[in-house]
Amino acid sequence: MEDPEGGAKPQFDGASAAGRKDGKKSRRRKGKRGGQSRNAAHPASHELSGNAGQSARPMEDAAGNPARKRKRRRRGGQGAAQDGSSQAMEQARAASYAARAEGEQTPSRRNRRKHRGKRGLQGRPLTAAKPSPPQQESRAEETVQRAEPREAQNSANAGRRGRQDGHINSGYPGDRQAGEHAWPDELYAALDLGTNNCRLLIAQPTRPGQFRVVDAFSRIVRLGEGLAASGRLSDEAMERAVEALRICASKLRNREIRRMRLIATEACRQAVNGEEFLARVVAETGLALEIIDRETEARLAVSGCSSLVGRETRSVVLFDIGGGSSEIAVIRIGDNRFSRLANHITHWTSLPVGVVTLSERHGGRDVTPEAFEGMVREVGGMLEGFDCPEIEVAQTGDFHLIGTSGTVTTLAGVHLDLPRYDRRKVDGIWLSDDEVSAMQAKLLSWNFESRAANPCIGPDRADLVLAGCAILEAIRRRWPSPRMRVADRGLREGLLTDMMADDGVWRRNRNRRGQRARSG
Repeated sequence: MEDPEGGAKPQFDGASAAGRKDGKKSRRRKGKRGGQSRNAAHPASHELSGNAGQSARPMEDAAGNPARKRKRRRRGGQGAAQDGSSQAMEQARAASYAARAEGEQTPSRRNRRKHRGKRGLQGRPLTAAKPSPPQQESRAEETVQRAEPREAQNSANAGRRGRQDGHINSGYPGDRQAGEHAWPDELYAALDLGTNNCRLLIAQPTRPGQFRVVDAFSRIVRLGEGLAASGRLSDEAMERAVEALRICASKLRNREIRRMRLIATEACRQAVNGEEFLARVVAETGLALEIIDRETEARLAVSGCSSLVGRETRSVVLFDIGGGSSEIAVIRIGDNRFSRLANHITHWTSLPVGVVTLSERHGGRDVTPEAFEGMVREVGGMLEGFDCPEIEVAQTGDFHLIGTSGTVTTLAGVHLDLPRYDRRKVDGIWLSDDEVSAMQAKLLSWNFESRAANPCIGPDRADLVLAGCAILEAIRRRWPSPRMRVADRGLREGLLTDMMADDGVWRRNRNRRGQRARSG
């Protein structure tokens, strides 16, 4: 570019239209600058562009052109710069050459303003991302999700609901409505290592009595496989459980957990090498699990399902059919209802039988009606020893059953004829007595391959589901009820509910919302 007065001069980035030979206007925005333009802040470069502008496009008389007058006011004193001497221009060029020789890289305000609308993410600082888990662990989790489609979908739904993960009235950690606030500094974790499954939930408290899932994991490990015959946990079963617990430990390490509780149930209670196995778990994963007693297990199952018991209900029999044991709690609610439903338990029992132990004794792959009835009679004999007063069922429907286990959720999924298991459609659903009987008869009529092909059962549960139905049938015969409510929740939800209630997070969160409303 040629300087009309001093010869060749360097090209400046973001030069104004006045410095162009073609006289075209610059496309940069020209707004208010608080009384002073960017050129006024740098008088040397301003003089350069002003004088060049005189030769490229002469300025008209300001008195005869009001628009030109306003333009000069917006530029904040450019007219004064137009009268600068050639000596000032030479000083400006010398300063510019010196700056370039020293390698100054400071971007001009003019350049930043010109390209402001074109900046992408590279123009803004990025927050430090959390370290991602190792690739090998990610592949392991993907394998878990393929082998356990139900929990994988639950976890994926939880993540979506967290971004949208609506809140169902069931109070399950999953969903969030407008107006609910989860507090990121208050993450809670619950792990349940049972006879058949290893399950983990990480959640945030939301509304009183409810929470939202942040992460979830489940894998069928069959820790109690062969336990009834040998009295010991097998090496293969322990290896499967430790591998699942490694994934749980990784998930817990990647998050800042305020409080956690990790429990083991019937398999570790019964096995003579249960304590030895838990010591191995600490050494290999860093997770210290506690073996809870059967009464605690029954209370936790009730706590996890408290939101499914309506205000009109006066009596409930809640049962949790596990892999190695089945917990049953009789709940009677008077006129004054406690905040914790577990405080209304009047009688409870834990049967030393579950889907794994019962199927191993009677066979779960090929089950005939006679074999099924034999399983029902065995469980019924155990229930006869349970000393519990009879429950009078009124016509008002103030008594019902609540089932929380894979058996009842499977029955609900088959009843709904779901193409794939969907927790949102199953949790909290009501099934009549006739519907439960019809689903049990339907499953009993299927062979092993048909059960394994059903998307709500799958090959991992195909040999266990009929043993669970036999336990359910024995409970229904002991406590006849016109309806049963299905709960897709269990010990993990009870653990989370109890920890959050003990810490008083719902009271503190309610206070925070009140303060935010007053400040708004």
